[in-house]
Amino acid sequence: MSRLLLLSLTMLWGLTATAAPDDDSWWRNQPVERALAVNEGELVFLDQPPGKPVHHHANKVSITRASLRDGWAHLEQCHENLDAVAELQIVFNPERVRKLVVRKVRNVGHAWVEGASVQLTNVGHNALVCLSAETRSLRILGDGLYELRSGPFMRRFLDGYYPIHVTFDIDYPKEIDLVDASPDAQPGVALTLKPQHIRLDTWFEGRLTTRFRFGDRR
Repeated sequence: MSRLLLLSLTMLWGLTATAAPDDDSWWRNQPVERALAVNEGELVFLDQPPGKPVHHHANKVSITRASLRDGWAHLEQCHENLDAVAELQIVFNPERVRKLVVRKVRNVGHAWVEGASVQLTNVGHNALVCLSAETRSLRILGDGLYELRSGPFMRRFLDGYYPIHVTFDIDYPKEIDLVDASPDAQPGVALTLKPQHIRLDTWFEGRLTTRFRFGDRR
């Protein structure tokens, strides 16, 4: 059976689907075109979005004062323009997630929480699933330093990696300041910095890991 693999925030969650998307029969029957176009995992930022809708992985992470003590942050996550598949699951590290709830679905036959995962069946075109949870995603490094590291994000099918749109909104308390962020702003990566707020908006192929480091305000 063909297998579609979409991974995001390996330390927090992964997303996998069984069976191939049902609209890619032409692509699967074009071995030469596939061989020429396939991305084998190298990170390539796209300065122009693809011509058709692709998977959008939107995340909002809220770091609170309590997060600075215990590492737990609030997560709101939506997956839009999911590939049409028979079954799909969003899998979290059970030691790093709690209070997992499905908030909204569209064009999905059935969605439910099972342990540290969200299970979906009969995912149709233009499908959407949104969820919320608490995740132990903030690493406390010591000496007043903290790190929010996420990845690798990817959209993988058969022998290659394909375009994906990832957005990150991070709210953080006034007790800390952003020290540095990766990736930097560049074509294909928009990084917006405001007081107590960061927004990352990126289109890419391959595997992406993000990192945001914070320090106690002096």
